[in-house]
Amino acid sequence: MKKRLLIKLIIVMAVMFFVNNSPAQKPVNWTSNQLMEPSTLAGEINAKKDAPVIISVGPGAVIPNSVDAGMASETAGLDSLKAYLTDLPKDRKIVIYCGCCPFEHCPNVRPAINVLKEMNFTNYYLLDLPDNIKKDWIDKGYPMAKPE
Repeated sequence: MKKRLLIKLIIVMAVMFFVNNSPAQKPVNWTSNQLMEPSTLAGEINAKKDAPVIISVGPGAVIPNSVDAGMASETAGLDSLKAYLTDLPKDRKIVIYCGCCPFEHCPNVRPAINVLKEMNFTNYYLLDLPDNIKKDWIDKGYPMAKPE
């Protein structure tokens, strides 16, 4: 089951990488202080206390305890993200991630960051996955969500 999830994730990432022929993304809309290292998030997950709200805005939620909001590049994904965020305190620690492809090609992280800004959240981070979720999280042995 775990192998099937990994294969599915790799296929989705490959398709997204090669299909994304959109014009250049807008300039980065997060600061270096808003990037969270994968090792930091893995440590917070393993500590099992004071963990942030973790939201996948890409093709799937592979990190434990993360919520799958759907693809933030699509209206349904953005609507899902907004609905999920509605009842959260504005100062709640939130980490978003995608990992479908390198940041410069990612169609999901920028719209998600924009939603957090528009909704006046003040304590949000983007998981630093410069290459993709497989290379920057899975291959490093960080915690994985259990398949459903």
